[in-house]
Amino acid sequence: MKIAVAGGTGVVGSHTVAAALAAGHEAVVLARSTSVDILSGEGLAAALTGVDAVIDATNVLSTRAKPATRFFETGTRNLIAAGTAVGVRHHVVLSIVGIDLVDYGYYVGKRAQEKAALGSGAPVSILRATQFHEFPGQLLDRVKGPIAIMPRMTVQTVAAREVGEALVALAASPPVERAPDLAGPEQRQLTDLARLLLAARGSKKPLWKLSVPGAAGKAMRSGALIPTAGTRGVLTFEQWLRARVA
Repeated sequence: MKIAVAGGTGVVGSHTVAAALAAGHEAVVLARSTSVDILSGEGLAAALTGVDAVIDATNVLSTRAKPATRFFETGTRNLIAAGTAVGVRHHVVLSIVGIDLVDYGYYVGKRAQEKAALGSGAPVSILRATQFHEFPGQLLDRVKGPIAIMPRMTVQTVAAREVGEALVALAASPPVERAPDLAGPEQRQLTDLARLLLAARGSKKPLWKLSVPGAAGKAMRSGALIPTAGTRGVLTFEQWLRARVA
């Protein structure tokens, strides 16, 4: 089948494209680098012609509710409208475990994305996954300076490669609306993973544990982003880290 991946050059998107090709599918990357803009709709109709399923793995850097909501709602509606017009049979959304329990701006946007997809009337599946193994490194790289800052958070990180494979398997199956959540094999503290990553990088920076204030921070620390059911990935953070260092 022919699968289009929105955000196909990103962390999970690139793994999703690779998983689609490995499974024998034809993959189409929807990104500005391929002259497709899901926010304006430019290039969507041509790119989705002949596509059987769309996987939305797009991301936005803003953590504020209004920009995140605008991005995810607009992109979702444009993808579904363009896909419906050319006969796309399945729209798959990558979302995040626990977003109903944490009132964080980015998660508000993801909730709006899920609502827009499910309310569209199109054949939709949503896969909620936990944070990826790349997550601690992404946070460390955002803060420059002599001190590494990491929020206190209970996580169950999963390999982005396994998320990509799950998205492709879901896209090739009948729509289910909410699929079982996907998490990594182990519950950990995000700060512990950050220490392991800093050591692997040879960094001598001291790590400052940041307690995010308010109800959202309390929910993150207490395990609101950990699924109570669903499926589990296999690759642990340490195994992923060793492979990256090698």
